[in-house]
Amino acid sequence: MADVHDYIDQNLPRFREELFEFLRIPSVSARSEHREDMRAAAEWLYEKMRAVGLEAMIEETPGHPIVVGEWRGAGDDAPTVLVYGHYDVQPVEPLELWTSPPFEPTIRDGRIYARGSVDDKGQLYLHVKAAEAHLKTNGQLPVNLIILAEGEEEIGSANLLPFVERNADRLAASAVVISDSTMFAPGMPTIGASLRGLAYFEIHVQGPAQDLHSGSYGGAVVNPANALARIIASFHDENGRVAIEGFYDDVAAAPEFVEQIRSLPFDDEAFRAEVGAPALGGEAGYGTLERLWVRPTLDVNGLLSGYTGEGAKTVLPARAMAKVSCRLVPDQNPKRIQELFEAHVRRVAPEGVTVTVHALHGAEPWKARLEGPVYEAAARALEQAFGRAPVYAGEGGSIPIVPAFERILGAPVLLMGFGLPGENAHAPNEWMSLENFEKGTHAAAALLTELGVRG
Repeated sequence: MADVHDYIDQNLPRFREELFEFLRIPSVSARSEHREDMRAAAEWLYEKMRAVGLEAMIEETPGHPIVVGEWRGAGDDAPTVLVYGHYDVQPVEPLELWTSPPFEPTIRDGRIYARGSVDDKGQLYLHVKAAEAHLKTNGQLPVNLIILAEGEEEIGSANLLPFVERNADRLAASAVVISDSTMFAPGMPTIGASLRGLAYFEIHVQGPAQDLHSGSYGGAVVNPANALARIIASFHDENGRVAIEGFYDDVAAAPEFVEQIRSLPFDDEAFRAEVGAPALGGEAGYGTLERLWVRPTLDVNGLLSGYTGEGAKTVLPARAMAKVSCRLVPDQNPKRIQELFEAHVRRVAPEGVTVTVHALHGAEPWKARLEGPVYEAAARALEQAFGRAPVYAGEGGSIPIVPAFERILGAPVLLMGFGLPGENAHAPNEWMSLENFEKGTHAAAALLTELGVRG
């Protein structure tokens, strides 16, 4: 095993350069103009998997391709590990807020700045390099390995679930490993204990057939922007609780996890300063980490109506639109939340406008069972790489495929992420800690050894 880690240390400069090549490909899945870039990223990853010694394939889907690399040389008695990640990235706008170009990786203050650096190209690629270290030093891996990289995670993974269902036998695994999450703090390796789910909607409010002069018609015609504002204002009560009837009915209590959360070293003021907010807020009666990890939310993600250009234009807009997301916790169901949300909007919508709700996509919440050989192996591997035992933490975001992996493959999912708080995933100046990329590669290699030794 020492040779494996020596190999990693000796080849880290090359690993970084390869990652930079990957990051230069603008694989933005949400934009049709980047379709060829998505293909280029898939082909690049395919070639790198082959160069490492994996048997790789590009699997076509109705959307962007899935890349699968496999090594089956450990034998039928050895465990099989499935590593999942994604090569697609978020759009980069607003571009003017980037200090350096989003697709030109730059190292500043020990951080790799680029779109996709932490979400998820850097975290995915370190697993490819961990496999390389084993294969180049020992000619084999301690386990059978599957690396599955999709190109649609940032747009809801519409084609991943059908692929997994069709290929359940091929993807059968003893454990699923995902590095698409964050550590609790620098130097503090973390195993993910939970994920919030998602229910995402658009509200469309239609008023008059076209925009109207606000002087000639204002006060006599219902303004869609005003109507939408009234709808949005109804979503929360004065204590920050979601005011949709039935919203909290299925929220599962998590007293043991809440106790663990409250024992973690967390500084509200440092968090406030990090995000640059005048003050923190949220549901009354809960601390910041509880609000982020074990409480559901409802937030407006975007608003559009009327004239928003320079100067004044006295217009009564014909339509208004809002994008709204609900983050969900066990045991909430996205479909049930959709029903409750639509019923609430219908109830509070004022007369004089037509209101429609479109459900865009959803994801189930997830909670880990933090016991057994997979989690024990991960704890040992992380301690080897970082010099301290890991902590267990929740994740406020969603990884839609996690509950499906457990349901379809019957394998435990291990969230072993190497991001850090404040890394600006989905925002300008996204970054990944260079140290975490390096130590993460060591941890991923150690995990393969630990899973092979312990079975």
